[in-house]
Amino acid sequence: MRIGGLAVGVLLTGALHPLSDARASQAASNPSADDRSLIARYCVTCHNDRLRTAQLTLEQLDPAEAPAQASVWEKVIRKLRAGAMPPMGSPRPDPAAVSDFVATLERTIDHAAANRPHPGRPASAHRLNRAEYRNAIRDLLAVGVDVADLLPPDSGSFGFDNIGDVLGLSPLLIERYLSAARRISRVAIGSASIAPTTDTFRVPSDLTQDTTAPGQPFGTRGGLVIPYTFPLDGAYDIRLRLARESVTDAVTGIRGRHDIDVTIDGVRVKRFTLVDGRLRHEDGSLAPEERGTLIIPGSRRNLGFYGDDVARVADEGLRVRVLVRAGPRLLGVTFARHSAVEIESIRQPFLRAAPENGDSHGAPYLSSVAITGPFDGTAGGDTPSRRRLLTCQPSADTAAVACARRILSTLARRAYRRPVTPADVNDLLAFFREGRAAGGFDAGIELALTRLLVGPAFLLRMEFDPPNARPGSVHAVSDVELASRLSFFLWSSIPDEELLTLAERGRLRDPGTLERQVRRMLADLKAHALVENFVGQWLYLRNVPHVRPDRQLFPDFDENLRQAFRRETELFVEGLLRDDRPALELLTANYSFINERLARHYGVRGVYGERFRRVTFEDGVRGGLLGQGSILTVRSYVNRTSPVLRGVWILENILGAPPPPPPPNVPALVDTDNNGQVLSMRERMVQHRRNPACAGCHAKMDPLGLPLEQFDAVGRLRVRGESNEPLDLSGALPNGKAFTGVTGLRQALVTQPDEFLTTVTEKMLTYALGRGLEYSDAPAVRGIIKGAAGTDHRLSSLIVGIVKSAPFQQRQAADAQRK
Repeated sequence: MRIGGLAVGVLLTGALHPLSDARASQAASNPSADDRSLIARYCVTCHNDRLRTAQLTLEQLDPAEAPAQASVWEKVIRKLRAGAMPPMGSPRPDPAAVSDFVATLERTIDHAAANRPHPGRPASAHRLNRAEYRNAIRDLLAVGVDVADLLPPDSGSFGFDNIGDVLGLSPLLIERYLSAARRISRVAIGSASIAPTTDTFRVPSDLTQDTTAPGQPFGTRGGLVIPYTFPLDGAYDIRLRLARESVTDAVTGIRGRHDIDVTIDGVRVKRFTLVDGRLRHEDGSLAPEERGTLIIPGSRRNLGFYGDDVARVADEGLRVRVLVRAGPRLLGVTFARHSAVEIESIRQPFLRAAPENGDSHGAPYLSSVAITGPFDGTAGGDTPSRRRLLTCQPSADTAAVACARRILSTLARRAYRRPVTPADVNDLLAFFREGRAAGGFDAGIELALTRLLVGPAFLLRMEFDPPNARPGSVHAVSDVELASRLSFFLWSSIPDEELLTLAERGRLRDPGTLERQVRRMLADLKAHALVENFVGQWLYLRNVPHVRPDRQLFPDFDENLRQAFRRETELFVEGLLRDDRPALELLTANYSFINERLARHYGVRGVYGERFRRVTFEDGVRGGLLGQGSILTVRSYVNRTSPVLRGVWILENILGAPPPPPPPNVPALVDTDNNGQVLSMRERMVQHRRNPACAGCHAKMDPLGLPLEQFDAVGRLRVRGESNEPLDLSGALPNGKAFTGVTGLRQALVTQPDEFLTTVTEKMLTYALGRGLEYSDAPAVRGIIKGAAGTDHRLSSLIVGIVKSAPFQQRQAADAQRK
C-alpha cells in the first residue's frame, strides 16, 4: 500500500507525525482498553464489516496488534493526526485522548520496525534518466550534451522521473543510446570523422528583447547566449534570422540603424550593421550584395518603389564564417543599444512585444541562430574532454596498449562507479584494438568509449543481494552502492573521486564521515541538480515553460516573465539550502528573489535590471511558496484561476493527502446565473458541489483553493474577481480550522507543521530511493523528522536523516518468486 496514494475513499488529509519525547513518556507502552473503547465508540460505527465505509473496516482489528496490521493502522494515524476523522459534525473524542492513542500506535509500530526493519527493495537495475545521463557525461568526460536531441523523454511515477521500476530499456531506446554514445565519443576525442552538421537555436517568439539579456554586456539589448561545444578546431558558419511578421514574412522593426554583435567567449568576432533594412559595412557604405528598395509594412512612408521587398530579405546577409578552437564556448548574439531612448521613445501599450503582428517595440528581434560546421576541421585539439580522457600518450606503438589500459581503467572506474575488474578492462581493450587497427590510437579510445557508454554497468545503477541471502532478508547496501545512491540523490550524477575513494576503502558508512560528505556535496554547485530535478518536479516548475495564458486577457505575459517565475522559485529554494534554513521557511518566508520584470508584475517598486536580488515583502501576502507566480500560474487555466487545481496542489504537496482522480464526464463550471449575471468563482464552486458525485472531494479542495483567489491566473494580486465584486477569501483546512486569505492559510498550515514536514520528507525520500513509499516506510519518515527536530528541521538535517535512514542504507533481498 503506497503512502502517496492510499486507497481510501475519504481524503487522507493528515500526515505522519513524529512522536515527541514528551508524548512518548506519557503514552502507555501498549494500547489500552480505553484505546479499544475509543475505536469502538467513534470509528467502528462506520468502519465495520457490514458498511466498510471508505473500503476500511476496523471491527476485527486490535490496536495491540498494530505492528502486524500496520498497513491499516498507518491510515488511521494519518486521518486522526489531521483531525479529518471522525467527520465534521459527528461526535468526536477528546483531542488529548486522540493524541495519546495515536502516539501509542506510533510508538508500538516504530518499536517493532526498529527491531525488524523493512527497508523495501528499489529496482535492481535502475536506468539513468535523461538528466542523470547528461550530468554523468559532463562529469565523466567534460562534455556538455543536449539530451533532448539524443534521447526520448523518460516515463515517470509517484511524481518523479527517476523511479526505477518505470525506467525500462526497449530495443528502440538501446538504439538511441548507441547513437548518442557514438556522437559523444566523437566529440570527446575530437575525431577527424566528425562531418559538418547544423544546430539551430531558436528564441521563444514571445521573448521581449528590450533589455539586456542574461549573460550579455551592458549597453546591449536582447539576443541570446548559447553554451556550445565546438567539436574540432576549424571554421563554422553562423547564420542569424530576425523575427518576422507572420502574414507578410517581413522582418519587423528595421527602420533606422541597428548593430548586431556576434561574440565568442565575450570577444566580438563580427558586427552586422543594418540601416533601414540594408546591410552596411562598418564604415557605413552599402554592402555590395544589397539591392532593391525597402518596404516597411504598416509604414506611411516607403523608402522607394515596389521592387524587391527588402524587409523580407533584410537578414539574408547576416551570416559569417569564423575560425574557432575546439571545446565548450559561449556564443553570444545581441543588439547594441545606441541610446537610452531607443526603446523608451516608442509607445508600448503592452510589456510583451508581438513581432508576429508587426510589433517588436520599434526594433528588430533575434529569431534564431544556426551553427554549421566544422569545415576544414583539425582533429586532436586541446579541449577539456581530451585532457580529461587522455591521461597518457604512448611514445611508441609498443606502449599503446599499456597507455590505453591506464586510460580505460580510470574511465571505467568512474563510469561504473565501483572498482573495475580485469574482465571490465579487457572487454574495453578489445574494442580499443579494433578501433586502433582501423584509425590509430585516438580511434581506438573512441571506439572503446562508445562501448563503455552503452554498457549496462554505465547505463544501469545495479545493486546485488549478497550471495546466499535468504529471500526477504534485510542487508546493508555496499559502500560503493551507497556512494551511488548518495551522488544520484544530491547531484543526479556519478560519485566524484573523493566520494568513490571513501566507498572503496569502506569508510563511507561511518556516520560522521557520511554526514560530512552530505554537507560537502550540498555546498557543491552540482547540488543545483537537487533543485532542478527534485524541486522542479515536486513543485511543477518543469511545467512553467509550457504555460500559455490567454493573450487577450493577459497581454503582458511573455517568455521573460515565464523565465523569471521559474528562476524565482529555484533561487528561493537554493537560498534555503545554502543558508541552511528550516524547512518551514518554504511557507513562512517573507522574502523572495526577483528582478525588474518580476517586480513590475508583482507591483514591487525600486527593483531595476535583470539581476535577481532578495527582496523583503511588507504586505504579508507575498513570500513563501504560496505567493510565487510559478506555482499560482501553473495551477490555473489559460483564461481563469482554478480553486480546484490550487486546492489539489496544497493537498498533494503541502498536506500530503492527494485526492482521488476525478470521475469521468465532470460537468464544466457554470459562469452565469439564470439572469445572465456573472457568478463569482465561489458561487460557481458552490453550484458545482451540488452534484453529489463532486461534493465529497470538493468539500476539502475548494476551501483550500478559494483563499488563493487573491491572486489572478498569472499570480497578480487583486481585490475583485470575475463578477467584479470584492473577493470572499474565507477558507478552511480539512480539519475544519477556518482562516481568511493567503496570510491566514499560511498561518493555519504552520500551526500544524508536522503535516508539511512529513510531506517534504516523504517526497524527498521517494526521490532519493527512486521508488514509491509504502506503509512500512512510515516509521523511517517519523524517525527522520524526529531526528531533525533539534535543528529546527533544517533542510540539511532532513537530507542527512534521509541518507542515514534504513530505507536509504539497506535493502531487502528478493523473495523466492523473484529469485
